[in-house]
Amino acid sequence: MLFTDASFIIGLVLLCIVYFLLPKKYRWMLLLCASLLFYACSGIGYLLYIGATTVSTYFTAVTLDKMAAARKDTLAAHKSDWSRDEKKAFKEAANKKRFRLLVLCLVLNFGILAVIKYGAFTMRNLNSLISLFGKENALPVPNFLLPMGISFYTFQTMGYAIDVYREKYAAERNPARLGLFVSFFPQLIQGPISRYDELSKGLFAGNGFDPQRVMFGTQRILWGYYKKMVLADRILPAVTTLIGDPGQYSGAYAFLGVLYYTLELYADFTGGIDITIGIGQVLGIPIAENFNKPFFSKNITEYWQRWHITLNTWFKDYLFYPISVCKPMLNFSKWSREKFGKTVGKYAPVYAATLAVWLLTGLWHGAAWNFIVWGLMNAVIILISERLTPLYNRFHKKYAWSNTRAWDGFMAIRTTLMMGFLRMFDCYRDVPLTFKMFGTIFTKWNLSAYFDGSLLKLGISAADYFVLFCGVLILFGVSLKGRKGSVRQQIYNASPVLSCALTVALFLVVVIFGAYGIGYDSSQFIYNQF
Repeated sequence: MLFTDASFIIGLVLLCIVYFLLPKKYRWMLLLCASLLFYACSGIGYLLYIGATTVSTYFTAVTLDKMAAARKDTLAAHKSDWSRDEKKAFKEAANKKRFRLLVLCLVLNFGILAVIKYGAFTMRNLNSLISLFGKENALPVPNFLLPMGISFYTFQTMGYAIDVYREKYAAERNPARLGLFVSFFPQLIQGPISRYDELSKGLFAGNGFDPQRVMFGTQRILWGYYKKMVLADRILPAVTTLIGDPGQYSGAYAFLGVLYYTLELYADFTGGIDITIGIGQVLGIPIAENFNKPFFSKNITEYWQRWHITLNTWFKDYLFYPISVCKPMLNFSKWSREKFGKTVGKYAPVYAATLAVWLLTGLWHGAAWNFIVWGLMNAVIILISERLTPLYNRFHKKYAWSNTRAWDGFMAIRTTLMMGFLRMFDCYRDVPLTFKMFGTIFTKWNLSAYFDGSLLKLGISAADYFVLFCGVLILFGVSLKGRKGSVRQQIYNASPVLSCALTVALFLVVVIFGAYGIGYDSSQFIYNQF
């Protein structure tokens, strides 16, 4: 079931009505039932996977909590009769037991994800390696159907387990409440990846009906549908045409494909997140923001601080920092310092951790070599940019014009194009073909395609182009306005009546200009596949 399905929209309206009519203490139970029903609609058998993650994490977290309490009690009981070394030894032994339990939980749940998502990819590559010795298809290739949102709920739940291990907060003792945190339905399709201490505050509060909050949430939902149905789904046929026949659509067409896919991906992904956050706001449940105007970024590092924020902070908090300071990495740093000097020793852990994180980021996006290369190229560009930072600083100090808004605009366009070119690995899904198509942008000067009517043969009409042009202008204008704070709040402060009128207008725009047709079936959200 997708957000754009009529059954989902009708069900959501009914859920909100019943939610506010129920007594406060039962509202989270309604959300749990709705979430399980929503997930079952994607395949009732998939409940086993999300159930296994919930149950294993629940028992792990509760046990970690009990072990931490027992450790504290024992240390308190022997506060006066144990020496400092005895206390240290006991604490280390107790922490090792807790760590082993955490690792067991991580291996189990990431193992489920790995087998389902990466099993076929691994077997195919092993078969390719074995074929070099003359034996074809030596190993069976599994064919698992990927449960909806498995990457999102696995990362979210394992983040919770790690936080409990770190004693950031106590474990949730009610398994049903933890089940709601894992399966909360707006987040299952494409995130964001929430933290328990942040999401649970609203999830179990049972907040009452607030007209202004509900209106703001409705506006956010409609804005998400606007991005998805008016922009992303409208430009999708052109993207499919351009990418589907690289032999015919190269050169100027390939560059156009970069721009079209950039718009489609942004409108599709952020549109889904807007719907998710809007649903949460209607229900009084704050959900973490996942984007912060990424196309205003002046460099790739800033871009990834603004795009898919919750995934990037997850990797930073639970992977990058632990890898950077772990004992093997410190030993590697020491060895590098002795062999290659202080500078190499200083940066070796950071570079190694960065490459590891981006390798896994690529794999998170998909079990294919194009995603691996995409992730590693992001890492290389980021590391090169960091090393060139002193040079950039001298440049800005020497040339005053490089500190103007015009230059900032140029940098934002450059970063957007750079990220678009990297996304070509996502478009073509083939590494050699991607490099070939990228090369044709600079070698095949078929610019006449922009002016000879060819653009009207890509699956979208002149009327579609007009709607897209106006839609992008509105998107850009709202983004600029949003730099001064919430656009919804600014409009409401100016005139509550205008705010209500714009809500109705936005609804009509989606209904009238949404990408519909005979036998209409809205395309799946892009990030649902992850």
